[in-house]
Amino acid sequence: MHTGELTKRVFHSDIYQGTIRDYWLYIPEQYNPDTAANLMVIQDGLYYLDDQKPMRLPQVIDRLIAKQDIPTTVCVFVNPGVFESPAKPEHHPDSQRSFEYDTLSDQYTRFIVNELLPQALEGLNISQDPDKRATVGFSSGGICAWTMAWYRSDLFGKVLSHCGSFVDIRGGGKYPYLIRNQSAKPIKIFFQSGEQDLNTRYGDWALGNKQMQSALAFKGYEHKFEFGDQGHSLGHGAQVLESSIKWLFTDN
Repeated sequence: MHTGELTKRVFHSDIYQGTIRDYWLYIPEQYNPDTAANLMVIQDGLYYLDDQKPMRLPQVIDRLIAKQDIPTTVCVFVNPGVFESPAKPEHHPDSQRSFEYDTLSDQYTRFIVNELLPQALEGLNISQDPDKRATVGFSSGGICAWTMAWYRSDLFGKVLSHCGSFVDIRGGGKYPYLIRNQSAKPIKIFFQSGEQDLNTRYGDWALGNKQMQSALAFKGYEHKFEFGDQGHSLGHGAQVLESSIKWLFTDN
């Protein structure tokens, strides 16, 4: 069990009009308002909170802080939006996730930065140093975590991606090319995939992540890529979760 304070809230968005979503704020017991805390923003928040799933991120954060492997880190777990009053039959609860996470634009980043975080973090002392702020996600949430840093590396300098969808769902397959052809951004990323990751009409997830690794290496990004033998799941990511967060928040 976690030892800090976990609070569930509901958010209505103007940027994504007509949507509503749950989010959770986790404040570790070591939080001291006199010291600016690190920040992690986690997409598909419930995936990383649910005790029935492998991540259980609050417990991992607790252990890392207790061992002084990372500074006190506040976490915001954000679920995808759903339509409060569906206007069309196809607006089922999952329809907004891909639009928010896979789209190659700054819309979701603006939603997080301008709308959700001001409410979620009100009254807290959170570092504005991008080296102390990370984005996290699985699958479409993994490419979303990269997109947030790509558009606002001044606010998010660290990325943790699990089986990221770096394929051509809504343009994300362009990232290796964009990375190679734009000036390197101050982003440090830990990401993982596996031999049994997805292979669909949108692309090959394992190959997409390997292409990301090649492009990041070509441009000199600080990165670490763990390629295993598992499929499109949180299993491998959970095995390396503690070490990956420690690596992200450690100066090398």
